[in-house]
Amino acid sequence: MEADLDLVEVAPMAKPPVCKLMDFGKYKYEAALKERESRKNQTHTVIKEMKLRPKIDQHDYETKKGHVERFLKAGDKVKITIMFRGREQSRPELGLRLLGKLAEDVTELGFVEATPKQDGRNMIMVLAPHRKKSDAKARPAAAPEESAAESA
Repeated sequence: MEADLDLVEVAPMAKPPVCKLMDFGKYKYEAALKERESRKNQTHTVIKEMKLRPKIDQHDYETKKGHVERFLKAGDKVKITIMFRGREQSRPELGLRLLGKLAEDVTELGFVEATPKQDGRNMIMVLAPHRKKSDAKARPAAAPEESAAESA
């Protein structure tokens, strides 16, 4: 009687090694499906970057802050870079003050993951959202249902 099965070693490191009689093609296919499913559930971390200057105008600052808020709402991390030129490099406290103000303005959406540090001509700080990207994607879908329940 021919069952069309293969002898497959499933645990080669075990003492003694473990083998099973199975259809090897089906086994490989199911393993690939499991691997694809686990990859689908992974969250892909995206770091967006926002570049500022120490002597930024108020309106320009508000625009950049709006972009940072949008990135954090989407569940992405934001790397904020302050670029110093010429004599501005001798005044790093201007950059620290600006980064502190920005961190304070977006405190309800995210937190400071990496504190400001000088890196050559640039000062860098990383903001991370309070909730993960998968939560941020699920949130907008639930929002219309909540507003409909409140209005009724």
